[in-house]
Amino acid sequence: MAERIGIVGICGGGGIAINAAALDPRIKATTSVTLYNITRVTQRGYFDSMDENDRHEMKKQLAVQRTEEFRTGEIKPQGGLPEKPADDATDFLKQYVAYYKSPSRGYHQRSLNSNMGWNITSTLMRLNQNLWIAADEVRTPVLIVHGEKAHSRYFGEEAYAKLTSGAFAANKQLLIVPEATHCDLYDGGTANYIPWAAITNFFNANL
Repeated sequence: MAERIGIVGICGGGGIAINAAALDPRIKATTSVTLYNITRVTQRGYFDSMDENDRHEMKKQLAVQRTEEFRTGEIKPQGGLPEKPADDATDFLKQYVAYYKSPSRGYHQRSLNSNMGWNITSTLMRLNQNLWIAADEVRTPVLIVHGEKAHSRYFGEEAYAKLTSGAFAANKQLLIVPEATHCDLYDGGTANYIPWAAITNFFNANL
């Protein structure tokens, strides 16, 4: 029914879901789970470790890559996750490998995240965009769900801050799941971390 549209977005899709809710008033309720702001992380790196000079170097590398792909006709992927992370890899990289490389969890033979990753030049489309530029204009209810121990938690907190910075803050919620990491909220992890009851109640109340 067109009057009862609800959406759920996970990870990068969770960030995009907020943009969709700002764009389309037919969406009556939105849940964003373990979300990323994919424009922010592209432009600034994880934990805002990049500056303008870093972005400029990235643009130069991508420009060279585009020229090479035009000349050869070959679009190259980023390379994807390692089959096994190095001992000194970050915890969140180890979590990604454990999820995307495991057939019992997130692995699929056609999944970009499980295999060779996205195209290198796909980064360009996110370098000068602001995914949440209109987040404060979302009038409909939004539930942000993030893990307490997720490396990406700051994206969920950023989203909530933006959603509640305008005139439509009252129907926005931020739910932090104790002990959960980023990937725990993909499939529940080892302790059924996904708060199904809270998500179900949210949609029942708002649809």
